[in-house]
Parts: sequence; C-alpha cells; structure tokens
Amino acid sequence: MAQPPRGSRRVPRLTTPYDVALEPADAPDEAPPHAVSPAEAAIIASGLEVEARELPALIRRVERRLPADAAAVGAALREVRRRAWVSRLNHLASKAGRTWVRRADAEAAAGTITELTPEDETLLVALDAALGNRFRSLGHTPEETLEAIVAELAETAKGAAAGTLAPDRHAELAREVAAAFGLKGEESLPFLEAVGATEARRRREVREAETAARAKRREEVQRLRTWEKSLVEFRDVSGLLGCVEKEALRWVAAGLIPVARRIPQKGGREKWEFDPAELASLRALVPQWREADKTALDAKRRTGVSAPPIKLGRGASAAIARVAALDRYAGHFATARALNRRITLITGPTNSGKSHTALDRLAKAENGMALAPLRLLAHEFRDALQSRGVPASLSTGEERIPVAGARHLAATVEMCPFHLPVDVALIDEAQMLGDRDRGAAWTAAIMGAPARDVFVLGAPEAATQVRRIAALCGDPMEEISLKRKGPLTAARTPIPLGDLQTGDAIVAFSRRDVLDMRAELVRRGRRVAVVYGALSPEVRRAEAARFRDGDADILVATDAIGMGLNLPIRRVIFSTLRKFDGEMRRELNTQEVKQIGGRAGRYGRFEEGVVAVLAGGGSPEFIRTMLEADPMPPEDPRPLVQPDADIIANVAQEIGSDSLFGVLARIKRAVLRPDDPNYRLADLTQAMAVAGAIDGVAGLTLLERWTYAMCPVDERDNGTARLARWAIEHGAGRPVQPPSAGRLPAPERASRDELERAEKTHKRLVAWRWLALRFPQAYVARDEANGETERLDRWIEDVLRQQRRSKLVA
Repeated sequence: MAQPPRGSRRVPRLTTPYDVALEPADAPDEAPPHAVSPAEAAIIASGLEVEARELPALIRRVERRLPADAAAVGAALREVRRRAWVSRLNHLASKAGRTWVRRADAEAAAGTITELTPEDETLLVALDAALGNRFRSLGHTPEETLEAIVAELAETAKGAAAGTLAPDRHAELAREVAAAFGLKGEESLPFLEAVGATEARRRREVREAETAARAKRREEVQRLRTWEKSLVEFRDVSGLLGCVEKEALRWVAAGLIPVARRIPQKGGREKWEFDPAELASLRALVPQWREADKTALDAKRRTGVSAPPIKLGRGASAAIARVAALDRYAGHFATARALNRRITLITGPTNSGKSHTALDRLAKAENGMALAPLRLLAHEFRDALQSRGVPASLSTGEERIPVAGARHLAATVEMCPFHLPVDVALIDEAQMLGDRDRGAAWTAAIMGAPARDVFVLGAPEAATQVRRIAALCGDPMEEISLKRKGPLTAARTPIPLGDLQTGDAIVAFSRRDVLDMRAELVRRGRRVAVVYGALSPEVRRAEAARFRDGDADILVATDAIGMGLNLPIRRVIFSTLRKFDGEMRRELNTQEVKQIGGRAGRYGRFEEGVVAVLAGGGSPEFIRTMLEADPMPPEDPRPLVQPDADIIANVAQEIGSDSLFGVLARIKRAVLRPDDPNYRLADLTQAMAVAGAIDGVAGLTLLERWTYAMCPVDERDNGTARLARWAIEHGAGRPVQPPSAGRLPAPERASRDELERAEKTHKRLVAWRWLALRFPQAYVARDEANGETERLDRWIEDVLRQQRRSKLVA
C-alpha cells in the first residue's frame, strides 16, 4: 500500500502514489487500520479517483459540505483541481501568444468546467466563452471593445515596445472580438478590414512621429554643440570687447559680462567660456561701463566708501537668459510686483493651529485664495471657508467647480491664478519649497500670488527659504511662530504588534508594507483602515472617515498622512525608521519624524500625542532625538524655479527653434548657471523625456507640447509612452479615449494585483482628466472618464473595507 502524503490522514486501499482508486462503501470486508472520518467515508463512498496529493485539500472541502453525497464530493474535487486548470489555461494562452488573456479570465473559465478530468480542448472552449463575456462587457460594439483591449494591453505593458501588439496578434485579437459579438466568417470581414486599416495607420503614424522626433533631437543636439564650439575662453574676451584684461575680469565679477559655461577643473578651479555673439552685442556698452567705473572710483576717493555695483540694465545678460529671465524670476510676476504686498509667515509644528489662524483672516477678506499641496486639502479649504459662511470656487489640476457669486477660491498650488488680484492669499505647507519635484510650484506661488496680504504656512524648516523669497521680491515680512497645542512625547520602549490600541496609526513607507501590515492585523482580528499615496483623495478621505468614526480600530499608512488629513490618532508608531527616498535607503530626518509623528494627539480628543516605533523597527531613543532636534536648515536655501509657457515661447523665438526638446536643452545649459546666487533650476528630466517623445507629433504646437510635458504622469507606469500615444491621436484630430479598468471582480475576491491595476488605471484617469481641462476638443469623453473614476473609487474603497482574510491579504 502506498503511503499517503505527509500530514494527511490515511485512506484505505490507496492503489498508487498518484492515482488513487478509493474503494466504494460496499468493498470486501477488510478492517481499516483506523476509523475513517465522515469526510473520508464520503470520499470513499463516491467512488471517484483522487490523487494522493489532492486528499488533504479535498477532505477539508468535503468536511464543509457534510453530509456529502457523490455530487458534493465531485464539486469539492473540482474546486481542488481548479487551480491546476487555471495554470494550464495560462500556459496554453501564453504559448499561443494570447497576451490579452488575464488570470481572471482563466479563473472564470475554470469555474465553469463540470468535468473532473477535462482535456485541453474543453478548457479552451471554456476560456473562449469567458473571454467572450468580458469582451462584450467592455463596449457596446466590437470596435469599442477592441479599442479598450488594445489600450489595456498598452497600459499594462512594462515598456513602450511591449505595449504594441504585433500585426498578426492584433488580427487574431480582432477575430476573437468579432466572434464574441457573433460575427463569424464573411460577416466579420468588414469589421476585420476596417480595424486592420486603422491599426496599420496608427503604426505608420507612430513610426513617423518617432522618426521625426529623433531627427529633431539630432538637429537640436547639433545646434547646441555648434553653439558650445563657438564659445571662447576668457583670454579672448578683452580683444572682442576692446578692453584690457583687468577691466574684463572686473566686469565679469560684476555680472556685466555673462559666463556662458563654467567647466570645473582640478583644485576647485573653473574654466570660463563666453559667447562671442553676445560679446559683440556688449561692445557698445564698454564706454558706459568705464564711465561708471570712473564715477565709482572718484566717489570712493572722496568718501572712502565703495559705491554700489553699477547697474546698466539687463542688456548685459546673455540673450537666452535675458528672454528666459529665470535669474530674475521674481520680476516675471508682473501683477504681484505691481501690488504693495506683505508676507506673513506662520510657522509651527503639526497641530499648532496654523491653518485655523490664516483661514479666519481669509474668511474676513472681501476676496482671496487658499492654495493647498493636494486636491484633498483644496477641498478641505473650500469646506472650511463654506463653514465660515464664505462661498468658494474650486480649481485643481483635474477639476473646476465654479460657484456663482463666489469671491474666494480654493486651489492646488500649481493652479495659482497669477493675474487675478485679491486681498488675501493663503499658501500652505511651505516646507515643500525644498521638494525636488514640486518645489518650483511653491516658489512661483509665494513670489507670484497677486494678493496684498500673503499668508505662508509651514513647518519651521521653511523659514529660511521664505525669508529669501521675500527679500528677492522686495516684500516686507512678518513672522509668527506657533507652538503645539498639546504635548508630543516619545515612547520609552518599542511597541509589540500585539499591544496596539484603538486609535493607533502604524506608519510604513511602501504600499506593499502597508498591505502586508494590514493583512497581519486583519489576521489578528483587528479592524483596519489604510492610507497610501496610490489611493485617490476620495478613497483616502473615506478610509480616514472609517478610522475617525470608529469603524476601524487601527490606521496603517505611508507618510501620506503627514500632510493634509486631520485624524484622531492616539499614537503614531513607525514600523521602521528607515525609508527609500527614490534614490537611496536612509534614516528618517528630523522634519519627517516631526511632520509624521506630529499627527499624534489631536487637540480636544487626546491630551497627549505619543510617537513610538514598532518592536524590531528601530530605537525609541532615535525618535526622541529627532523630536527634540532644532529645525533642520535646507541644504541649499536658493528657491527652485522652472520655465512657464511664456518663457518657453520666448526662448524658442530667440533660438529660432520649434523643438521643445531643443528649448529645454538650451534653458538647462545656458539660462540659469549652477552658481546663480539667488535661484536654482528645477529638474527638467521628465519634461525633456516627454519632449523627446512627442516633438515629432504632427498637428501640435510648441506650447501644446509643453502642456503635455507638464502633465502629471508616473514614469514607472510607462507614462511618457502613454502621453505620446495620446498626443498622436490629439494631433491627428481624433478624440482621445479615456482609460478603462474593464470588468472588476467582486471586492471580496480581489487580489493585490487587481487592486494595483485599479489604482494605476485611476492615476491614468487623473492624467487624462488633467489634459481634458486643457484640451477639451481632443479629450471629449469627460462624462465617461468621471464615471469610470467614481466607479474605481467605489470599488477600491469596497476592497479596502474587506476585513476578512481574502486573496487581497493572502
């Protein structure tokens, strides 16, 4: 007799290690070695052939069906074998190149199999039926469905090339879609010919756009190299200007002669290079410079005091820098500079009442604006104004909600209306000035907010840069420092996972860690809410409400809770004291510990806030040190700046180019030198990547391409390639279809992969809706996009509400 699998109970009369013929109940009398369980007895009585390795799972399933007849045992056996059928179907689909088959399709097909040992042909018939159901759910016509599937494949691809179906695969997919809609044989020919022609045209347009973009990029690189080769060294400057070398050196130091390029040398020295064309235009100014030098020298001899630096207008700046004006960025905001502005900086830790103080002042103003870092916070500002009896409109990157008669506006920082004078402006979270991705938006908002009274709110770490901006703008500034309303203390010992209390918030630093922690806590019987960056503002707000209203005991979140969510948290507990910041894994800094930990101890709910670390996550002493540390000064206090549409247009005209890539390359190389004393250029890497991808798209102007380059996309999700596809459709005058998640499984059966796919689709819809506000003639299906966004919000929230162990947390 063969031995049963380890850990399983013995079943009588096993004939082979793998193919087991269980004896029926009326088998010849033979005393079993031990009494069988009711489930085993039912399996024996069914007379079904069962493999030994299937027995443990089969017994568990039959036990749940007792009393079980042969039909019930057969149903249980099909459940056991279903996983193998799904794997087999996935293998067959992959082998046939059917990349549009999802695991969910295979699972749906396997769920319809009634045989116990189906052949491959039976499995494939079931798969075709499951695909047909999904295809028909994706659109009202085969054309709509095919578009949706092709877009879905492109969106889920790992790269641009992976997102394009080969012609033969596209044709096969079209045939399957046609069959799903009942089009077979000659009936399908018109459809197949039409979609084949459309696909051929798209491939041609993509090739043409890519070829044109490469040609433009080569041309602009050559243009830049030619310009760089034309540069001369310092020893040539005096000859080109008709002056002596000592004069040239003095005028370079005064900023009158621009250094086109500075090349680092050994020993900390620099090699200066100059644009001969710019030097030629400056030669006429040399007599004025000499006269000013003489005047300054005479004044010093008479008074003994050096005269202020000579100022002869900005004609001394290089031509490109002059039209870009990034080295005098404050002057770019004409409306703000025309106002007699006053800046009030309100700093303080979390839970110090900064927003409340400024909102009260804003609500009393005749008109004004509140600028927030997140769409969620813009909504909260609007609600806060309305609760004070002040109607307010809303403006974010992806939505506009005008209110008739409203004289106040709540908006995200990037949507600051620079040409609309108001009495009061509020700008929140000023410590974002140092953010490498969005810091330039805060620089623009603080410099350009067209308000007589500008209230800037932020952590104490923001003070240095705000003072610098106020000085560059010539605006007087008052500083108000607020203290926390309740004490914030560090726990003395780490917190074991089993000692979590209602009102605790666990902070992790990745989506995966948040969901892993959620799974473990749910397994322990705790009710959990989650917040992380990939969730939409609506879902974050819903999860926060569950925690706030007591529907969840514990909140598990990323550092997304460090900004914007007002939550009744008793203790903030870090799962780890290290995080990956996009470049490296490092320890948390003072500002991060204070900003995130400061969410503990909501005034009026908890008298004291406690910051702790989970057992095994780090040292409580580290938290105490960070909480007690002085504000951390920025590594570089110069505010970040980036070009806008006006600057792009001016530079393009100056260099005589229609290439967005070329304009951005020249700005990066020639506009704002790295050692500029006042400003530093924001990172243009992603904008240049988009520019390089869409420069060859016919039908789009330079500024339309610049708008695409500013669209918020995730490059880890193939964002640039997606924008290029949309841009081609837009440039050709065709409507750009919004992304769709297709059929979603029941929330209680959702896997992590399906949740992540839904989150990514939601983020793609954010980008689509952002573009729809700027190009309504190309992005016309706004109602459909809004409906899909709302559907995904509801589904994701329903998934996160599941508080039992399921596939999501398996």
